[in-house]
Amino acid sequence: MNVEELVRDSFQEQAAEQAPAGPGFADRVLTARRRRRTRTLASVAAATAAVVAIAVAVPLLDSGKDDVRPAGVVDGGGTSAHPDQSPPRDLIAAGNVALAAYYTSEVVVQTDDRAVDTRTYWLLDQRTGRYEKDDRWSFVAVAPGMKTAAVLERALPAHRIGLLDLTTGKVERWIPVVQGVGGLAFSGDGQKLVATTYGDNPDLREKVMSTEGDVGWMSPFGQSSRTGFLVLDPAGGGGGMWSKVVPGRDINGREDFAFSRDGGLVFSRIVGERDGMQQYFEPGGAAVAAPANERFLRWDVDARLSPDGTLAAGGLAKEVPDKSYSAIRDPRTGEEIAKVRGATLLAWVDGRRLIAWERTAGSEAYRPRLVLVTIGSDKVVPLSGAREQTGDPSRQEWVPVFAER
Repeated sequence: MNVEELVRDSFQEQAAEQAPAGPGFADRVLTARRRRRTRTLASVAAATAAVVAIAVAVPLLDSGKDDVRPAGVVDGGGTSAHPDQSPPRDLIAAGNVALAAYYTSEVVVQTDDRAVDTRTYWLLDQRTGRYEKDDRWSFVAVAPGMKTAAVLERALPAHRIGLLDLTTGKVERWIPVVQGVGGLAFSGDGQKLVATTYGDNPDLREKVMSTEGDVGWMSPFGQSSRTGFLVLDPAGGGGGMWSKVVPGRDINGREDFAFSRDGGLVFSRIVGERDGMQQYFEPGGAAVAAPANERFLRWDVDARLSPDGTLAAGGLAKEVPDKSYSAIRDPRTGEEIAKVRGATLLAWVDGRRLIAWERTAGSEAYRPRLVLVTIGSDKVVPLSGAREQTGDPSRQEWVPVFAER
């Protein structure tokens, strides 16, 4: 699809949209979206007053049963959907992309003033096509092809990285590291692994109290023990050079590095600046400008560039009753050239389709579900059930981890 076709389809789509929502609709949705972020960009003073409101949710099993589409639909395009399952129990996939894993998190109190946000992962069992709980790991990164995952043990920062065989569930090899590691990410081709190094556990939480005396736990704002990154060659033995990156007050406790599209640079987000801003680094640790085709990407939009690199997934652009739309942009100019259904774009399936979070129709509360959306179409295909919110501030709803299969 070329730019002219995208613009035409976008205009047709907008002409068919409903009238604007009633007063307060966008505010309610944005409030819910902010609750889903694991870190706040507000000041400590504002955060302590809002600690009760930052509750995130725990999923309830089997939500989404009002969906008219039957569970477990598999079509000729490789779509496997389970709109009756939340969190998923069976394979969710579309085209060449699959939900490789998901995790929940819970704040575990260690002392009177210290706690750790602890993840629990469910990994796709390649033999059964079902998601199985694996509580051995504090962090999991799945390589393209979904045969291998890089894993960290429970105690962070870790001093070895495991290469987990996703077919057998066994660690095939351990890569020792001198610097403590807290985060992992594979390059787009799966040939390289970037390990983010920390001096302390990046998931530490501090006790805060609201003006009403309620206790909550938050990541320290503007503070991080991050020390730098390692770029490793997993297939070639794992050896790599550590690059020091001095932390500033523009990052929070956990700010992991990830690879640029071509794998030549790494980046992490910057907080307290323009929304979605990122900083790129050369392998030696020097800060550099973003690549030309990544200047307008946002750290909070996981989908990033389309497979051919000609389109960029943008942030939330418009809302009408029961519908959300995100921007599709020219990656080199930042110009919006289309809108596509979905509140948060998570992964490109091909040059026209994406997997997104989208609000469940008919619900005033923000109850997102995984859907398949298409540029130039208002249709959504439900892939999962909706995440339900329980209002428990110590728990986080399930978070998807996608990978090419």
